[in-house]
This record gives sequence, C-alpha cells and structure tokens, in this order.
Amino acid sequence: MPLTLASLVQHSALKLSVRAGEGRLDTPVRWAHVSELADPVPYMEGGELLLITAMKLDAEDPEEMRRYVRRLSAAGVVGIGFAIGVNYDAVPDALVEAAREADLPLLEVPRRTPFLAISKAVSAALAADQYRAVTAGFEAQRELTRAALSSDGPAELLAKLASHVHGWAALYDASGQVVAAAPDWAARRAARLTPDVERLRERPAPASAVVGGSDDRVELQSLGTGRRGRGALAVGTGAPLGTAERYAVHSAVALLTLTTERSRSLHDAESRLGAAVLRMLLAGEAEHAQEVAADLYGGLLQAPFRLVVAEAALPGTAGPEGLAQLADTVESAAARTGEAVLVVPEPGRLVVLAADGGAAVQAVADQAEAQESRRGRESSGPEPDELVVGMSAPAGPAGAGTAFTQADQALAVARRRGRPLVEHEDLAAGSVLPLLADDAVRAFADGTLRALREHDATGRGDLEASLQAWLSRHGQWDAAAADLGVHRHTLRYRMRRVEEILGRSLDDPDVRMELWLALKASSPA
Repeated sequence: MPLTLASLVQHSALKLSVRAGEGRLDTPVRWAHVSELADPVPYMEGGELLLITAMKLDAEDPEEMRRYVRRLSAAGVVGIGFAIGVNYDAVPDALVEAAREADLPLLEVPRRTPFLAISKAVSAALAADQYRAVTAGFEAQRELTRAALSSDGPAELLAKLASHVHGWAALYDASGQVVAAAPDWAARRAARLTPDVERLRERPAPASAVVGGSDDRVELQSLGTGRRGRGALAVGTGAPLGTAERYAVHSAVALLTLTTERSRSLHDAESRLGAAVLRMLLAGEAEHAQEVAADLYGGLLQAPFRLVVAEAALPGTAGPEGLAQLADTVESAAARTGEAVLVVPEPGRLVVLAADGGAAVQAVADQAEAQESRRGRESSGPEPDELVVGMSAPAGPAGAGTAFTQADQALAVARRRGRPLVEHEDLAAGSVLPLLADDAVRAFADGTLRALREHDATGRGDLEASLQAWLSRHGQWDAAAADLGVHRHTLRYRMRRVEEILGRSLDDPDVRMELWLALKASSPA
C-alpha cells in the first residue's frame, strides 16, 4: 500500500493532528519537504507534504493565506504540516480557514516532533513500499515464467498477468488480430483496439501507447526486437499501473518477446523447408514433397489448394515491407483456424500455397478488397504501399506447376488492369478483349488502322465504319449494307478500297481477325 497522509496521522510516534482536509487523508505522499519560502511552488514537483513554521509568512493574514494555500494546492502539494511552538503557539486561524476553503489537508506538528522525524518516517515508508513492490514484481516474474513454460503458454501467461494487475490482458499477432485474452470477456474489448495496435505496429519496436479513459486505461506494448513488431500486448486497468504491476507487465513483455523471437527462428526454418517443398512440387515431385513435409503441412499437400503470387503494384516501392505484411496476415489467418499454409518469400515477390476455400485464401481476398476500396476513395492509380496479386484455380499436387503458371498469368493481367487481385478462373469466364487493354496493343491497333482513318479524314468515304459493320456481320453483304444504310454494291466497293489501302486481303481469316481486334482495341468503349 502506498504511504498516505492517514498513515502519517496514525503513526504513534509523530503525534500529528488534523486541522483541515479530513476527507483527503487517503492521498498518497511522495515526499516530505521543508521550506520557509514565501513561494516554494517553483521547487515543488507534486505529491509533497510541505513542512513549515511560517517563519517568513504572515500566517494571521487571511488574504495572504488564501493566496499561499491556493498556490500550493495548484502545484500538487498534498498537505501542509505546521509546527507549533516555534513562531506560533497554535496553528493560526487564517491558515486553518484557507486550508478548509481549498480542501487541502493541514496537519498540526507538536513542538516535540522534529521535521526530521517526519521526513524519516516518510522515507522509511516509501522504501518499504518500494521493497514490497519489487518483491511482488519478482514473484510475478516467477509466476509468469512458469506460465510461459506451461502447456498453455501465452494463454496461461495472460491469465496470470490479468490477475496481477487486477484487470485484463490480451495478445495480438503481427496482423493486429487478437489471438488470446484473459478473462475471456476481454477479447471483445481488445478487438475494438485493433486500429490502435495497427498504428503501434508502424513505429519501430519497442513502442508503447496508452489509450482509453480514466475508468478503462489500456496500455499497449509492442513485442519484438526488430524494426517491425511481431505482435502486441494490451493491459487494461482502472487506474495507472503501480510499481509492482509495472514489473509484471515488463516481465510479460520480455517473456512474450522471447517466445515470439523463438517462434520467428522456427518460422524461418519452416520457410526454408517450405521453399524446398515448393520446388519439389513445381518440378513434378509431389510424392517426394509429401514424404518430406507431410507431418508439417498435412492435408495441404493433398488437394485442393491455390497458389498465390504477390508483387509490389509499383515495382520497387512496397518491397519487403508490403510483402512481409501480407505474409503475416496470411499466416495469422491460417493460425487462427488451425489450417496449414506454405509461405515462401522470394526476391521482390511472395508465393503462397494455401487450402482452397480456407482462411488464408480469404485473407488474401480481404486485403485486396480493402486495398481496392481505399483506392476508390482516394485515387485511381496504385499507391507506393500497394500490392498486386495473382491467384491460380484450385489444383492438386500433380498440378502445382500449372497452378504456378496460372498465378503468374493472373498476376500479369492484374498488373495490366490495375487490379489488386485477379483469379485465373476469372480470365476464362470473361472476354479476351479486356486483356488487350495495353498501350502496346493500342499502338498496334492505331498503326493498323491509320491509313483508313487518314482516308476517311479527307471525306472520301467512311471506310473504318464500313469495315466494322462488314466484320460484325461475318461478311454478309446485305445485312452489313442495311446496317450502314447503303447499297451492297457500294459496300463491296468500299471493302475493295480497304484492301487496296491496307495492302491485305479480306479473304484471309487471320487478316479479318487482326482487323477486328484492332477495331475493338482502339474503340473508346
């Protein structure tokens, strides 16, 4: 328990009596300080019991005492100790009234009690309280260490920590999602702090922040030793943490960071194994891959799965940071549902093999949707921190090579279209024409049709429109002429002029295909 004015009043050797502020004796005392200055405020830090004899004060002047007491109260002084029998035989009424008006505790110090005795009592009590806090902190550290080594690991540690701080505790993964909380009801409260945790992740570790109000104070601590935090710890209490509670929180942060970094080392080893397994699958050695990593990846290497390839939307901008964030998001989503996922970082890209319809695939889709939503609100082009992703169709181990090719193809289309995510299945379901939305294709189309357009610009016939109508009607003269509102002989003449100007025969199906695609690629629609 911290030292309070009430503790000093109850100290039998000091013989202090209360003259004012009886209702505020439970205020903690940080120190006892002697000052006879008329204005000691510049030398106060707050929390002091000020001991005076009024050597330089007119303690019988009501107005002067009001000003004096108000200044002390505003500076955070918790009480006044007035020694009688030195300059005044009794505590002056003006000082008593001023203390009562300000509701500032006023203690009468008898002549036989030296100020030094009060200072020693305060110092001894503070030292004892500090010793109790340190002892409690070491005990908490032992309990938290045992909890961290138990089978329940972080969950048991959070339960012990919540008990020590008389509040609640929650653990977040690298993506900002709650992975454990104690007590159970705290998970809902912790989930509302995800935006604050995401902001904390943007700062180099270690970092901390305090959020919430006075009745629900939450302290956030990042976990990890690198530039990017590997998670976060939230501790919610009804008041600021005391010394013992602070020791407990620091111990929990150290233990969770150690656990996180150890997990990261294992994760790096798994990543190297995952890269080897992926190479086996792409080389058509599915059976060998299953023999090597069946225990680690289980049913993931059976079927069906999806292959995902991600790169920076603007090459050289998002880099490792954006790809690492996507890797964390995918792995965290898979961990929450207990599914296996294979994540392979490569220079400038990220390859993911995840169960079809699982949480990891959904996490990729959700992140792409969020990115597209932000782009829709803010701008039409990609931002430096954005990614572009291609996803294969569902495949089994034997089709891993094909799936990788599909993901790469979808990635290329996503980049051309300016989309955050394209699934290979969508390419087969749609039209081929949107795939031609490329500057090189449009340049080819403009070059192919330039001669016709220059001819039409002189007013010597509408050859481009006539060619488009004829091709759209599959070379049917009457139907195309009707669409144009001309005679079929006129249309035949125009098509001969098209052949002469372009130097190509419309009887050649390849020529007709190229001209049709050129017309569509250069169309404003």
